[in-house]
Amino acid sequence: MPPRSLNAASRRLHRGIVVSALFVPLLGAGLAAQDSAVPVPPPLPPARPADLGAAPSPPAGPTLDAPRPPERPPELSEPAAKPADTKPEEPRAAEATPLPPARPPELSGEAALALTVAAADDTACRQRLERLGARFEPQPALADGQCGAARPLKITSLSGDLALTPPALLVCGAAEALARWATEAQVLAERDLSQPLKGLSLGTTYVCRGQNHDPDAKLSEHAFANGIDVMGFTFANRPAIAVAPLPEGTPEAAFLAHARARACGVFRTVLGPGTDAAHANHFHLDERERPAGHRLCQ
Repeated sequence: MPPRSLNAASRRLHRGIVVSALFVPLLGAGLAAQDSAVPVPPPLPPARPADLGAAPSPPAGPTLDAPRPPERPPELSEPAAKPADTKPEEPRAAEATPLPPARPPELSGEAALALTVAAADDTACRQRLERLGARFEPQPALADGQCGAARPLKITSLSGDLALTPPALLVCGAAEALARWATEAQVLAERDLSQPLKGLSLGTTYVCRGQNHDPDAKLSEHAFANGIDVMGFTFANRPAIAVAPLPEGTPEAAFLAHARARACGVFRTVLGPGTDAAHANHFHLDERERPAGHRLCQ
């Protein structure tokens, strides 16, 4: 090719390279614009491995089922059914409930009612009763259901040959209180009546009954040989004085009032005329113990 023609061809080749260089960026921009306009689908997840089996079907509802509990252990499962030709087991007899131990003989039957705490030793009390001038004889134990006394005494007279009519059947504590009060009553008789006191007329000492002879009431202290009913006083040279409401201002009324007041300092319970209808004709005296040493004087 002649030099002139070579130059022309070179120039055409150069223009084509330049045009290509300008066209390629434009083409890339157009493809980029096209890519941004058309959405590209997300990549698919990898295929499920063959060793995991088929994929579980999705839940039917919007919530998932609660997890199931673990399988029941074999040792807690129901026993397998027995073959048909096996004989059924005989029903087991119900185990008998164990019986309580037998009741001790001393707590059975009527013995339970008569059971009491052992009586305290009254040796010292008897010695004091002798020094007070009382005459008495020990008696067998009294027992009548819930009533009774372990060591009763039969008192026939008190200091100064003061007779008790009839003799009193009392425990030693009540007998000692009666002996102390009688010595003071003797002094009062000399002062108020100018007469020596010769005896006490008694009503009930021991008897198994309720208070005020009411069978439904609490047992009286008489039921324990711990109470005395004094009906009147006897003298050597004047008529007896019965316990009763007497006209005020008389020597007899003064004597009864003073004797009653002294009894309140010796006995734990003193009742008499004015207390109620049941005690209108006697002094009831007893040694019933109450909380905090409380005494009843009416």
